[in-house]
Amino acid sequence: MRAYVHRSFAVAVVLAVLACSRDGQAATQAAPRAAASGAGLFREAAAQAPASSDAQVPTASLAPLIERLKPAVVNISTTTVMKHPRTGRGMPGMPRGPRGQQDPFQDFFERYFGQPSPEVPDELRGQSLGSGFLLNADGFILTNNHVVKDATDILVRLSDGREFKADVVGKDALTDVALIKLSNAPKDLPTVVLGDSDALRQGDFVLALGSPLGLRDTATLGIVSAKHRGGISPIGTGTYDDYIQTDAAINPGNSGGPLFNLRGEVVGINTAIVRPDVGQGIGFAVPVNLAKSLLPQLREKGKVTRGFMGVSVADLTPDLVQAFSLPGGTKGALVQNVVPRGPAAKGGVEAGDVVVAVNGKPVESAGQLTRAVALIPPGEKVSVTVLRKNDKKQLSFSVAQRPEEEGVAQGGEKEGEEGGAADKSPKLGVSLAPLTPDIARELGTQAKEGVVVADVVQGGPADRAGLRRGDLILEVNRQPVKKPEDVSAAVGKMKDGEMALLRVLRGDVAVFVAVPVGGRR
Repeated sequence: MRAYVHRSFAVAVVLAVLACSRDGQAATQAAPRAAASGAGLFREAAAQAPASSDAQVPTASLAPLIERLKPAVVNISTTTVMKHPRTGRGMPGMPRGPRGQQDPFQDFFERYFGQPSPEVPDELRGQSLGSGFLLNADGFILTNNHVVKDATDILVRLSDGREFKADVVGKDALTDVALIKLSNAPKDLPTVVLGDSDALRQGDFVLALGSPLGLRDTATLGIVSAKHRGGISPIGTGTYDDYIQTDAAINPGNSGGPLFNLRGEVVGINTAIVRPDVGQGIGFAVPVNLAKSLLPQLREKGKVTRGFMGVSVADLTPDLVQAFSLPGGTKGALVQNVVPRGPAAKGGVEAGDVVVAVNGKPVESAGQLTRAVALIPPGEKVSVTVLRKNDKKQLSFSVAQRPEEEGVAQGGEKEGEEGGAADKSPKLGVSLAPLTPDIARELGTQAKEGVVVADVVQGGPADRAGLRRGDLILEVNRQPVKKPEDVSAAVGKMKDGEMALLRVLRGDVAVFVAVPVGGRR
């Protein structure tokens, strides 16, 4: 009886919302428009007309909507070939050759298994599955960066069974968005219409299509559980997280697939889930408006260049509101530090200012400020509204290009540790400092030699490999290092795509960490 009541309630809810689906379908089919910012790269939904009073009564099924949308959703399978950076054979850190030669796992296997570490084949191939959706008739497809980032071969399968090879056009690890293109695309490709994710409300119905667990052409229905979720990125970026949370079932293989509203417009890119053993019914999607803002750069440059203010900011908590004697309920981003001679410093921004708007758009958190500035092209003027001692000030300055290979947190820079100027290793994405007695005491280590990881670039190669601030680098490619220059020199000799083998002291345990030089494999 209880199951019958639940099914009846679900049918009633779907009946209530499908009217907007029927009206929206007519609107998107009749008047899709090419977005000006996308320069013909994708179609954007037209403004919605008021619902007709004589609209037909919908049936209690999403089948017509799914049948219309499914052809533009694709399955993506990738192959990744991993080779040793020095010899060109085998896994990083496990080269072939005599026992004990360049093998960091030798002691581990002998201690626990009583035998030497196993040899590996010249090449190790990995395969993965994901989803995506067709943007236009030229064969451009939007998906997740983590679906295709290391792929040496990409195969796209349409819902009608046709298969095509594809190449990466552009990708952005910090937002986990990638643009790929079919090779020899046919002329009859179905495409999607991109909607407005800003217009989504908590409780709106959404439909996920994709290939979860390899089960192609799967559809799941849910609602928008929440918006603006941050700090939960599965790839460790965090700074630009602004996810749509949904209870529409999302599983491995859904990554890169579309999240539709019931008008059939894409409002998100399905990206992440909470581990099943921790929680269920919690999935996350990149807002499509964020993706739309990145697409022109991905197509033209293959990467994303972001704006940079040169400040370190924090959320404005109730305690800080009280401490700064601000009106109750004030929201914004508190400027903690200003980079000397940086864009914000030149524009008159000071530590202690509270940023409440960027280009007239309200700012309610540090993350929102960072994301807003990141979307402004370097060199373009920005207008920032700040509160300074309860006085509202309007400041204007040109943003710079975000330093891609420096220690950047919440839109700002961190300076070197005391006891020696911090060095930077751009190819690894870390800031380094010499090990001084004071730093050794702070880290609680007895080590006398090594190089301190002073900061890690969010989303950079070292960050993705698991390197942490406070780690002590003892070796690079099995050679001891004593100062930051040793690390920079060793890595500087390597080519992009090779794997740097670091021996790192973390606490009182030394571990090996493989970091792709330049962020690519």
